[in-house]
Amino acid sequence: MAAAPVHSRPVYLLALRIFRRLPAPVRRSLVRAGTPNFTVGAVCLLQRGDTLLMLRQPHRVGWSLPGGLLDRGESAAVAVVREVREELGLTIEVGRPVTVVVDSPLRRVDVIFQVQVEGEVSEEVGGEATTARWLRPQDVDEMDAPTRQILDAARAVAQPDGYAGRVVLP
Repeated sequence: MAAAPVHSRPVYLLALRIFRRLPAPVRRSLVRAGTPNFTVGAVCLLQRGDTLLMLRQPHRVGWSLPGGLLDRGESAAVAVVREVREELGLTIEVGRPVTVVVDSPLRRVDVIFQVQVEGEVSEEVGGEATTARWLRPQDVDEMDAPTRQILDAARAVAQPDGYAGRVVLP
């Protein structure tokens, strides 16, 4: 939350104290009414060597990645396991997310997981997917903007020098 202007700081702090004393359902309603809504999805990078298992889906342009929106009350990890099972018939176990993509203009948040695949895995599809192929991302010329954002974010986290923040002094 941004700091309030200096002249209204006492009023701002009083408002926060009053807010804290409100019942939780009222606080949640006020926050929801005053903040933008985002859709939250979970996406899986199923990786074998330098290839990813990518999908064609009727509602997406070009190749995309397995995943989908979280159901109400569902965690991102549970959602991505469910989506991969629905779309590819695969049972996976995930660790921590590797990154998160926040697309403010589209009001979309994607939690990205990565699973290393050893051995052969079927390219059979189910659910919304119509085709699955092992592809090198750099060789894929047709994909939608969200998929491109996810792949760019995954490449960025592979660079270890991007994690250290710093205080910038005047």
